[in-house]
Amino acid sequence: MPTSLRTAYRERLAQGEIRPDAAQAAAVEALSRLEADLDSAGEPGFSLFGRKPKSQRGVYLWGPVGRGKSMLMDLFFDSAPIVRKRRIHFHAFMAEVHGHIDAWRKGDAAARKARFGQSKGDDPVAPTAELIAGQARLLCFDELQVTDIADAMILGRLFEALFARGVTLVATSNRPPDDLYKDGLNRQLFVPFIDMLKQALDVVAVRGPVDFRLDRLRAARTWLSPNDKACQGEFELLWADMLDGAPETGATLEVLGRKMRLPRVAGGLLRSSFASLCQQALGPQDYLAIAERFHTLFLEDVPRLTPERRDAAKRFNTLIDALYEANAKLVALAEAEPESLYPAGDGAFEFERTVSRLQEMRSADYVARVRD
Repeated sequence: MPTSLRTAYRERLAQGEIRPDAAQAAAVEALSRLEADLDSAGEPGFSLFGRKPKSQRGVYLWGPVGRGKSMLMDLFFDSAPIVRKRRIHFHAFMAEVHGHIDAWRKGDAAARKARFGQSKGDDPVAPTAELIAGQARLLCFDELQVTDIADAMILGRLFEALFARGVTLVATSNRPPDDLYKDGLNRQLFVPFIDMLKQALDVVAVRGPVDFRLDRLRAARTWLSPNDKACQGEFELLWADMLDGAPETGATLEVLGRKMRLPRVAGGLLRSSFASLCQQALGPQDYLAIAERFHTLFLEDVPRLTPERRDAAKRFNTLIDALYEANAKLVALAEAEPESLYPAGDGAFEFERTVSRLQEMRSADYVARVRD
């Protein structure tokens, strides 16, 4: 039998891995209540007399980054007394949902039958919900946020169907439910989904005073040069420390109709190479999407830039501007210090602003900025 959430949390406190936090304690109580509810209900879908599985009241944890929401989700997921459970980043989940919907719309009867176990009807939402509910009765989402109108327009109908099929939801987010899809196009059509979330889930603010990720970054160097074995080892250790055991799930961002695959992603952390981000045909909208989606970028193998690499230097300028404006954090493994990266060449004068921003971004004051 898995260790209970309360026991696992107390063990971490006793071992000094975390510090007492009243906001986290409130979240532990809410998640422990759900743990008990799931245990009392038994495995959904296995009830006698053909009764429909019942969705349990879920939990929505929100607050700034670094307050322990993902850690609490880890502990709850491990302890949840249910077999068919799934933890997934919300963006990855919605990419799967759109894939199912697209397959339903484009598939003939045989293809629909093979994928969904049914083939009738014009609405793809019900068979998509049926497929998801058959795979997992407990869904745990990391970083629920809604910025895409295609997601916004489908969420209400999708989750109404999932709840009706007995799916229970736990989610973390940087925003309270009322701020989801804020100022989005046709937001009034999204509001019923917000109301549904508040009715179906306990909403708990995890806004304690300690930002655990910032503590780790404050204690570390965030600009590592030169790119030698010592700095490479330091970079790897900090990446592992920030992951704190979380898996690298990868992510796909859709920008202006194009899909950008980012394989090394864990929650709000992105690890990528300079070549992948600055030597490819990416533009300002791509970098804005990255800065909005990720609170920390680990950028490795930043080279010295020669005049022949002026295009890469310009993209690097744009990337740093996007990160800076979003208060995103940067950990870089580079061949040289910022002022020595691009001392001469077309655009070198403009690069001086990037140097200034890089120097600020490695400072304790910048690292301490809170990003909601």
